[in-house]
Amino acid sequence: MNGSELVIECLREHGTDLVFGYPGATNLALYDAMYRQTAVRHVLTAHEQGAAHAADGYARATGRVGVCMATSGPGATNLVTGIATAMMDSVPIIAITCNVTVDAIGRDSFQEIDIFGITLPITKHNFLVKDIRELRGVMDAAYAIAAGGRPGPVLIDIARDVTTAEWTEEMQLAYEKSKRADENHDGRVLSADGREDASVWSGASDRGSAAATAKAFRSILRKAKRPLLLVGGGCVISGAEEVVAELAEKIDAPVCETLMGKGVYSGTGERYLGMVGTHGTKAANAAIAECDCLIALGVRFSERVTDNKPDWCAQASILQIDIDAAEIDKNIETAAHAVGDVKEVLTALLPELPAATHATWMATNKKRFAGDLAERAAIYNDRSTTALTSQWMALLLDDLTGGNCIITTEVGRHQMDVAQNYRVHSPRQLLTSGGLGTMGYGLPAAIGAAFGCPHTRVINMAGDGCYRMNMNELSVAAKYRLPIVEIVCDNHGLEMVRHWQHVYYNDRYYQTSFDDHADYVKIAEALGVPAIRVATREDARKALERALAKDGPMVIVCELR
Repeated sequence: MNGSELVIECLREHGTDLVFGYPGATNLALYDAMYRQTAVRHVLTAHEQGAAHAADGYARATGRVGVCMATSGPGATNLVTGIATAMMDSVPIIAITCNVTVDAIGRDSFQEIDIFGITLPITKHNFLVKDIRELRGVMDAAYAIAAGGRPGPVLIDIARDVTTAEWTEEMQLAYEKSKRADENHDGRVLSADGREDASVWSGASDRGSAAATAKAFRSILRKAKRPLLLVGGGCVISGAEEVVAELAEKIDAPVCETLMGKGVYSGTGERYLGMVGTHGTKAANAAIAECDCLIALGVRFSERVTDNKPDWCAQASILQIDIDAAEIDKNIETAAHAVGDVKEVLTALLPELPAATHATWMATNKKRFAGDLAERAAIYNDRSTTALTSQWMALLLDDLTGGNCIITTEVGRHQMDVAQNYRVHSPRQLLTSGGLGTMGYGLPAAIGAAFGCPHTRVINMAGDGCYRMNMNELSVAAKYRLPIVEIVCDNHGLEMVRHWQHVYYNDRYYQTSFDDHADYVKIAEALGVPAIRVATREDARKALERALAKDGPMVIVCELR
């Protein structure tokens, strides 16, 4: 077989049966190999950025590694935003690009770009393959690195002549011998990228440190009168939702979340307080301000959580568990911590922790969150107006779907309205660009999620600014008749940015209004997707009910006032 056929074989061996991509001159051999097999399906997106976001959405929705492909030059650079988005949110994707031939690299050849160098800061690891003998080992390593430890994107850039070079029987035998040698290592615990694992818990190499950590956690929790759990994206990646719920029950604590941690604890759970931080709920932020012990699980303490306040949660002893040692004490100083997989650490730690009851603390927080819910209900049931808002649309989504769908979002006001008002019941149900804040992410991510979870309705909540970024991907939803509902909150501008211009720039509104009168309904219909514009709450409800009942995609453009 040749190098391209070997790539396809490796994809199949690692359980990948679907890739998103776009062909070009340097990766034609790879596409020819795709043509001559049926084990791995290819989805042609409208743009390479769409392919990267679709692979990301697929990975977030399924928990498996997502794969995208692009050619050299602009094809490769068009993947960059999607790769960076995955890096910021710890999403396991593999991006496969093909460069010019080995002898042409470094000569400013046509469509040559140093995508290896460009992506060094935004990948967990990347590879430039200039020798066919390296290719199989690189493919194996890419999967291990992308999915292992703290997940993240990996880029593999393959020289074009490597894709057509022959993979011989001798090369296969040498590869198998090397693999056996790796499996018969001298016993050191290695991380996915080949470094010795320094985990103080799941590495199991330092039981004394693990025992000391358990003792510290136990001591602090025994003294706590107002404990609080803060769950983040690391809990989703770890699959820690059940042990998180057990911990909350055992120590009798309420639970709040970061944007990336939504669904770890059900939005309808009795201990749930909502999201913390700049766009968080009143109940969650009040609990943060008053707790005396904060257990942070898979959380990186971004400035959106802490509001960049040096005294954030200063009254509490902070206990942190994270798989990435670099996140410990990086933004917030801890009283005690454990480095390791959240689920594994909590499973080992839970029997060591004291059971407790905090009836008054729980009652106070339940009352606060009940107040938040009452405010939402008043807005949703308000009969004094028919005007549409993104908050009301988020509440409508919550009402009509009952949590039985996957929600993706773009970035902006509508994103925060979904995060605050849509009750996410389980992990991997809300997919959104948290760290990078990528406009144009939601629709291609919804496409990836729809392929990964083909029997689940997917809804993307978008602002009109975000919709303009990647609305061409509607053609993919139309081609494959994907069960995607695209809700466009149309306020004829960039609402969140306009708000900042109002608050910080004395109402000097500039370049944040759309006055080109683009017809989003006609655009959707031209791309093959039925669409409707609604301006009242009654019409919005009817349109969403219709969209949820039909097969295939639909666009609902909501005229906001």
